[in-house]
Amino acid sequence: MEQNNEQKKEQEKENIKLDEERIEKTGQLTLNNNADKKTIHLISIIGEIEGHDNLGSTSKTTKYEHILPQLAAIEDSSEIEGVLFLLNTMGGDVEAGLAIAEMIASLSKPTVSLVLGGSHSIGVPIAVSTSYSYIVPTGTMVIHPVRMNGMVIGVSQTFDYFKQIQDRITGFVCNHCDIKKHRLEELMMETGILTKDIGTILVGDMAVREGIINEVGGIKEAVKKLHAMIAEKDKNNCRK
Repeated sequence: MEQNNEQKKEQEKENIKLDEERIEKTGQLTLNNNADKKTIHLISIIGEIEGHDNLGSTSKTTKYEHILPQLAAIEDSSEIEGVLFLLNTMGGDVEAGLAIAEMIASLSKPTVSLVLGGSHSIGVPIAVSTSYSYIVPTGTMVIHPVRMNGMVIGVSQTFDYFKQIQDRITGFVCNHCDIKKHRLEELMMETGILTKDIGTILVGDMAVREGIINEVGGIKEAVKKLHAMIAEKDKNNCRK
């Protein structure tokens, strides 16, 4: 009996160690020690969203080549019942950010996002791609037009390309939350708020009032909502 207890304690320590290593390497964790016995996968999207180019070793990044396979594995899993996304991102690569947002939006599992420090720029589509979204009272979202790095050729084709990218972003955001396209474009083109840029910064409840985020709340509300959505899905499956 004592030997079994010792083995159990050793296994618990090993599991904790593995969880800590997983958080450190990928910012991900499986939550399954709840009273409802539901398995929720936690993914954190932090720092800058990295695209095809590697950023510096000192930069906090979210690598889309890590996130996309994980999302595919979650969709294919019979054990994971819901996904919680924690966001504190400055934005980053447009194509990579949209790829992540599209993958999240296409998941069949219930999903909830929680904006913590901020979800700026291309982080906005990711925040609204989930089934339900929260923002903490001090959380921020910066809405601004697409920017380009490096040399830009000043020809009409370049501006058409910019517009196509911008339309893809605004179209996605408007299709996944309650804000209207004309209002989103007004926020993007605002000149009196950001001192060295054009755009708008929304803090907490402002993002909810604009129809971008569903509700102000924290981790307690986000986890509770996800459990309720999982329970509702289970109930609907039982009726079929």
